[in-house]
Amino acid sequence: MTPYQIAVAEALRRIAPDIDVRQIDQTGDLREEFDIDSMDFLKLVTALSERYCVDMPEADYDQMGSFDALATYLAQHSCQD
Repeated sequence: MTPYQIAVAEALRRIAPDIDVRQIDQTGDLREEFDIDSMDFLKLVTALSERYCVDMPEADYDQMGSFDALATYLAQHSCQD
């Protein structure tokens, strides 16, 4: 796993602790895969935004729909290496 995938996995574990991240469909819809609502998704995005100093506007949420897409978004927009 990349550092960004690990960060997404850690953040998801805080929101959905009963889910085994290693067994999810990494390209599947995050909200369906983890059964998270919009408030939990906002918490996830906020936590990752703060960790990586990335502006993650609501207009970009469609680019963050899956585990892999969210990790890729972080990699592309992060000010950290």
